[in-house]
Amino acid sequence: MPPRFFVDTPLAQLAADVSSDLSLPPAATRHVQVLRLQPGSPITLFDGSGFEWQAEVAAMGRSEVRVHLQARQLVQRELRQHITLALAMPANDRMDGVVEKATELGAGGIQPLMSERSVLRLSGERAEKKQAHWRGVAVAAAEQCGRTRIPEIGAVQSLGSWLAGLGPQPAGQRRWLLSPTAAQPLQALAAAQAEASHTLVLSGPEGGLSPAEEEAARAQGFVAVQLGPRILRADTAPLAVLGWLALQLG
Repeated sequence: MPPRFFVDTPLAQLAADVSSDLSLPPAATRHVQVLRLQPGSPITLFDGSGFEWQAEVAAMGRSEVRVHLQARQLVQRELRQHITLALAMPANDRMDGVVEKATELGAGGIQPLMSERSVLRLSGERAEKKQAHWRGVAVAAAEQCGRTRIPEIGAVQSLGSWLAGLGPQPAGQRRWLLSPTAAQPLQALAAAQAEASHTLVLSGPEGGLSPAEEEAARAQGFVAVQLGPRILRADTAPLAVLGWLALQLG
């Protein structure tokens, strides 16, 4: 298979001009150079719209790679249901792994949160840089796994602010709170809400959400879900739910 690269530019607009070549962004340029591709080498491009574009390298330079767009095709590799993971960010860069694996498993959105017991706390420019970094992680994962859409990485927020901004629960959306106490088994709850078109999963940090935070989530329509008798890590629990849903939804 030709190597795949994400281009943050609407490719359909460029393709309208058949004489136009595209200059690859810096990250893709570096990858093409590392792979030692040459003029005429085939590659695949995608822009997050759901389409894949066949292209070929037109010219190689020291700091620029130009490619010529060819045919495009609509590719469907998304889950049949939109799934958003909202999680209190795990510490020690484990959030990178969550973003990578969640992208591979088909998440449609990832919302980083800070809760009462969160170890990792971000604000201002540092939070913006982390958001951009995690989008880069998601792009790389999408290039590898074959997705043609990039999950939306939300801006870092406090759990309270995020809950307050959710608004009324839309029809067709189910809201799950991962909790080891007073919770329904995942399989039973999923079966009872099988008609949903969107699942919003809220997961806590190391040590879990506080009782007050769980109560605030329930007030916004979240139903507590139990994943089994073992206590999973903050970076394991949301991926376990997403993996289970991905297998059910295909």
